[in-house]
Amino acid sequence: MAEGWTKEWERRIVNGVYPLRRFLGQSDHSVVFLTECRAQNLAQAAIKILPRDPAHPDAQLEHWRRVASLSHPHLIRVFDAGSCQLGGQDFVFAVMDYAEQNLAQILPSRALTPDEVRDLLPATLDALTYLHGKHLVQGGLKPPNFMVVNDQLKLASDTVRPAGEGAASAARLSPYDPPEAQNGTISSASDIWGLGMTLVEALTQTVPAWSRQNAESVPLPANLAPDFVETIRRCLNRSAGRRPTTAELVDQFKQPPPAMAPAAQSLVVGERSAGASSSRAAPKNKTLIISIMAGVIALAALWFGVRVIRTPATGPPPASTTLQSPVAAPAPAIVPSPRAAGIPAPSPPIVHQELPDVSRHARESIRGVIQIAIRVSVDRSGNVAEAALDNRASSRYFERAAMTAAKQWKFAPAAQGARVWVLNFEFTRAGVAVHATLSR
Repeated sequence: MAEGWTKEWERRIVNGVYPLRRFLGQSDHSVVFLTECRAQNLAQAAIKILPRDPAHPDAQLEHWRRVASLSHPHLIRVFDAGSCQLGGQDFVFAVMDYAEQNLAQILPSRALTPDEVRDLLPATLDALTYLHGKHLVQGGLKPPNFMVVNDQLKLASDTVRPAGEGAASAARLSPYDPPEAQNGTISSASDIWGLGMTLVEALTQTVPAWSRQNAESVPLPANLAPDFVETIRRCLNRSAGRRPTTAELVDQFKQPPPAMAPAAQSLVVGERSAGASSSRAAPKNKTLIISIMAGVIALAALWFGVRVIRTPATGPPPASTTLQSPVAAPAPAIVPSPRAAGIPAPSPPIVHQELPDVSRHARESIRGVIQIAIRVSVDRSGNVAEAALDNRASSRYFERAAMTAAKQWKFAPAAQGARVWVLNFEFTRAGVAVHATLSR
């Protein structure tokens, strides 16, 4: 697709119905814009446009219309498909869910934690089970196709095709395409290969290098989480018939991860809190994606317990206060009590502060700083009545950890009614810090 086209098209309306509001991205054969879908009452949707194939003018439209008939909460929905003219040329288009994030956008900045990967698996396997039951394959499992729509994981659907249909040409095959793809056919086992490759990349930020010309096993990175190694090896078996089915993977991940030796456990998992995990029909992961991942789906939501840190009433703190929890915290300074000096100490506006408790492995995955702002509404009694994200981050895992901690804060009672505070969490490899500011 020519770059000049995208700049010109942003001012156009496809068939008088779909305004091309903003350019979102392009490949060598298609371009995607932000649009709206009034028929579905959606203020934001994505429209994918590609040239009409003169040899098979209706093939792509028929494919999209078949996909539009699918209905699963973890598949991108296709709302409409048609043909149009832009710049005097013939194109076809599909209007679909707008994804705020995908896994490929998260992975350049950090790998997913093992817990985050376990979060995305239930929704992924559920969608694949649905497709395979209809003798369809997703056909393109790789990080860009793990998407987040309204805090829910969805797999791309425009790559869906019937099992046994011809694969991409050999010149366009990627590491995510299994060895048998060079023979021109795909099956449900092909999706399992793509899932295995994606899991390796999600956990290590590395795409395994392998050759189609020999029969050697795919080499896995040394830093791959040990409790995933055996499963991924099975997914990347060169023999399609020896790869696990989605049903086998679902059964496996219903069970807790296998016990590891203490040394390996400390390297991979770190300190894990006693939070509860559960499968959700509407997962809350942007990861990405991705975060996804990330990241982020339904997805299983893993909520972590938190460590309570109290601020001593040694004087009236300002309306803005900062709390830090480094990995190795210095000894607290000793401050004389105002009461010992005969000065009454007024009640502090923040009575109870709480920081997210994240595993060491999650901290070590951070590059730079992850900043997450939570806006909390405080009632008359000082409890957090509502909490909402004030900004989006690259990781649903850290968003959830910050949100869980924010809801546990306690403020001094006030007669004037509801107040709003903004809690700015900063996650780094060294630890977590939070800066609290009274908004109103």
